[in-house]
Amino acid sequence: MARKLSALFMLLLLCVTAPVASAQPTNVIFFIGDGMAPAQVEAAGMFAGGPMSFESFANQGVVTTYSANSSVTDSAAAGTALATGVKVNNGVISMAYPGDGSDLQTLLEHFQGLGRSTGLVTTTYMTHATPAAFGAHEPSRNNLSQIAGDYLNQTQPNVLLGGGGNGMLPAAATGAGYTVVTDAAGLAGLDTEATTYVSGQFGSSHLPYEYDGLGALPHLSEMTTTALNILDNNAGGFFLMVEGGRIDHAGHNNDIQRNIRETVEFSNAVQEAIDWATGRTDTLIVVTADHETGGLTVLADNGAGNAPTVSWSTTGHTATNVPVYAWGVNAALISPVMDNTDFWEVMTVPEPASMGLLALASLALLKRRRR
Repeated sequence: MARKLSALFMLLLLCVTAPVASAQPTNVIFFIGDGMAPAQVEAAGMFAGGPMSFESFANQGVVTTYSANSSVTDSAAAGTALATGVKVNNGVISMAYPGDGSDLQTLLEHFQGLGRSTGLVTTTYMTHATPAAFGAHEPSRNNLSQIAGDYLNQTQPNVLLGGGGNGMLPAAATGAGYTVVTDAAGLAGLDTEATTYVSGQFGSSHLPYEYDGLGALPHLSEMTTTALNILDNNAGGFFLMVEGGRIDHAGHNNDIQRNIRETVEFSNAVQEAIDWATGRTDTLIVVTADHETGGLTVLADNGAGNAPTVSWSTTGHTATNVPVYAWGVNAALISPVMDNTDFWEVMTVPEPASMGLLALASLALLKRRRR
């Protein structure tokens, strides 16, 4: 402990006179590959015949994912840690359990408080655990109708694009002031310059797997592009969370064919954000995962266009560390080993006058890691 404190003291001394390049980004695009660990990325790259779009990011690391009450997290607790910087029990959506049960402020709410536009995009149904962690507060991830009510009546993100049903009703969204679209044609037909609130309710549950074809429903990359085109109408900036949710489902089924195609489409969505952000100096893109699913090991590369030979160790989640890749403002704050509670500081650090404040932010990261 004394050695750690001495190192931190030296960091403070070294930093107080140095200028700093970090500042709170104007636009934050947070990609979460549900169930995606390094092996999933590797397998998708073998199938695609090259790396995923985000593997080119200079700032990379790995992330620990344990929850407050388990070494193996679920998506609710992991999503809450990513969204709020606080560990909670499995199954909890952005409320202080353990604790007093109070609502935990999310990144979405933080940026709304700064006048930014906000959005949530997913390939799962909209009230699923990961998007819910950013836009709702519930003691149980299973409170689907209540999560929908939190979206429409409390947090009110500008963009809600994902699978339908499971608490989300077109009439309720319309009544809350949202333009409702139900297929890819409706999404493509939106006037993105004039639309301020949109609820995409595609189908009656999760979107289909890429492997099976989406028919009249949109791809994740298409939803991401539309979300960006709507949110960037706010000159003050925006926060957007995009989830590749069905990577996880294919992992639970130990289905490598569907797993790799979901990861490739997730990479396509990230590429849309890269294309949008290229040339800008006010945007942060972060790509990570909530946990690993399936205990995947890649055994052999069978060439582009073919699924690699793999093995699975479970149909559940594991405690495997997940990757993080970052580009843009504050990307340099990504460290080689992080916890899933650390992203709050990376995305919200205020514009400091000196590196001394950045060192204080580092102290805050250490405190959160002890939770």
